[in-house]
Amino acid sequence: MTNDRSRTGPAGSRSRVVRRQVAMVFDLNKCLGCHTCAIACKTLWTRDEGMEHMWWATVNTQPGKGTPRDWEKMGGGFRDGEPLPGRLPTLSEFGEAWEFNYEEVFYGGKGNRVHLRPQGNPSWGPNWDEDQGGGRYPNCFYFYLPRICNHCTHPACLEACPRKAIYKREEDGIVLIDESRCRGYRFCMEACPYKKIYFNHVRKISQKCIFCFPRVEKGVAPACARQCPGRMRFVGYLDDPEGPIYKLVRQWKVALPLHPEFGTEPNVFYVPPISPPRFDAEGNIDESKPRIPTEYLRYLFGPGVDAALETLRAEMAKTKAGGKSELMDLLIVYDWKELFGPFRRDPAEIEPRKA
Repeated sequence: MTNDRSRTGPAGSRSRVVRRQVAMVFDLNKCLGCHTCAIACKTLWTRDEGMEHMWWATVNTQPGKGTPRDWEKMGGGFRDGEPLPGRLPTLSEFGEAWEFNYEEVFYGGKGNRVHLRPQGNPSWGPNWDEDQGGGRYPNCFYFYLPRICNHCTHPACLEACPRKAIYKREEDGIVLIDESRCRGYRFCMEACPYKKIYFNHVRKISQKCIFCFPRVEKGVAPACARQCPGRMRFVGYLDDPEGPIYKLVRQWKVALPLHPEFGTEPNVFYVPPISPPRFDAEGNIDESKPRIPTEYLRYLFGPGVDAALETLRAEMAKTKAGGKSELMDLLIVYDWKELFGPFRRDPAEIEPRKA
């Protein structure tokens, strides 16, 4: 596998001009936290040497520290168009691929006196704080936050690379790394405010999500989206008025970018979560305020989250009253292929490449 695509992208150029932009929308009300997306991506793209710790598609519990640990506090991105300094995440902050005592448990003859445990003393992993969340009983709360590279319109990684190894594809806006030009300086990792670029310590190059461009070129949705059992990953073009992305982002305005203040104009959007109601001190349902604090959602998705939540609640109420809602029908996804816009082709139909 290579992240290189010089035939379709201007390798050596810093061009950010694109004809169209592919994007995704994640409906956080439907994420199960099953990690099928992460496994689909891992199986397809990051099994080579030096990629053991790489999870281009991750799912973290919120509130939480995420992966790499405390990535939201590591800097990067832009403010008023000017680049901000960022910090390079360490391998331990990403969480190394742990080794377990399989030999001892399965072949050591010790029966149930031993159990599986990681070797060494790991202090963090991609899902170290999974399902912990926030709040206090009986009003605890958490939700899952899937993340991939945002394939930003204004990618900080691209501007930070002195080798001009990073570029946006003109035909679809996918951000790629030309591995033949990368020298492993890792300025891209410092500059990316989402910390979704990894370093291959064996090959000494940076690597990241490629939006499954070989599949997209064949009309097939990215693996993380197609394998999602929750039907929560929408794929398509931002400028397609008949597609789900345009409708959720532009028309209904219920899908928002993560941390828009980072200034990179991400092209992955999120439908914010609506939690079950709270309980008061007597155990009665209390709908005076939401279980997930709106202030926390504003921190993640910016000031637009209030209007998005208001729209979602209004359309839900309309449906509960027996009415019809185009938005609810769109989010429910009665036909799962409607998730994928123009990328509905079955990958089984593609002729395998001959060696």
